[in-house]
Amino acid sequence: MEWKNQYVETLVDRALREDIATGDTTTRLTVNPALRATATILARQEMVVCGLGCISAFLDRFASYDSTGASHYEIVSHPEIFDGVQVHDGQPLAVIRHRAQALLSCERVILNLLQHMSGIATLTRRYADAMRGTSARVLDTRKTIPGLRMLDKYAVVCGGGTNHRLDLSDGILIKNNHIALGGGIRNVLAQSLAARPAGKRIQIEVRTMEELNEALHAGAEAILLDNMTPEQVAVCVARIRTESRWIPIEASGGIVLENIRAYAEAGVDFISVGALTHSAAAADISMRIVAAG
Repeated sequence: MEWKNQYVETLVDRALREDIATGDTTTRLTVNPALRATATILARQEMVVCGLGCISAFLDRFASYDSTGASHYEIVSHPEIFDGVQVHDGQPLAVIRHRAQALLSCERVILNLLQHMSGIATLTRRYADAMRGTSARVLDTRKTIPGLRMLDKYAVVCGGGTNHRLDLSDGILIKNNHIALGGGIRNVLAQSLAARPAGKRIQIEVRTMEELNEALHAGAEAILLDNMTPEQVAVCVARIRTESRWIPIEASGGIVLENIRAYAEAGVDFISVGALTHSAAAADISMRIVAAG
C-alpha cells in the first residue's frame, strides 16, 4: 500500500488533531524536549501484522507541527517483519529512535491504527485458513468504518482475503431492495443489461431456487446466494453449473468461522463476510519507550 498519498495524509492529520497530539500538555510539562528515546512496538498475541507504514506516516505528519525543529527519527525492523506476516506473542514489530516527546505524543494514534488493521488481517487469516484446500475465496464487504475503507480493505488482503466492491460505483450488485423497488428480478436485470457501463458484470442476489431460476432466465451474469444453508447452496450451485456460460457464485449471510468451510465445500467461488471489517477485535500491540542511552 502507498502510504504517501492525500487520503492517508488527511486521515493521519485528522487522527492527530482528534487526539490533540500537537498540544500534548502532560508530555510538554514532564519531559525534556531534548531527550531522545527508543520505542519498541511489540505484538502481545499471535497475529497477522498490518499497518506498519502508519508509523512513519504519523511521525512525518507530526514533524510538520513540531516547533523544536528536531524531527529526525529512525525506524528499524527485522526484514522478515512486514504487512501480512504472522508474528508471535512478544515479537518486536519495529524499533523507533526519536525525540521522547514526539514518541509519547504519537504513541496512541500509531497503536490505534496498528491494532485496528492487524485485528482485521488476523481475523481474515482465520477465515482463509478455515477454507484452505477448497477453491473458494473469502471476500470483504462495504461494512467498514466510515473513512477507513481503504485501510480496512488493505488489511483484508494482508490477511489473505479478497476485496469486493470498493464503493458503489465499483461493480453492479442488485440486491433485494433494488429488486423490490425496481419492479422485480426480470425488470431490474433487463434495465441493467441495457444500460450498464462497458465491462461491468451484473450480479444479482437471490434467496430461493425460484428466484435463482428467474434470474438465470433473465440473463444474470453472477449470482449471490443470500441467507441459505450449505445444503441449499449446494443445490443452487448444481443448478447454476448446468448453464452453458460461466457464472461466478457467491454466498453470504449467516456465515461464520464455524460454518464457512461447509459453504466453501458446497462449491461456491466466493464467500462474503462482513465480520472481517465490522467485527474484528483490535490486535493486542504495545509500545515500550525508554530513554536513549
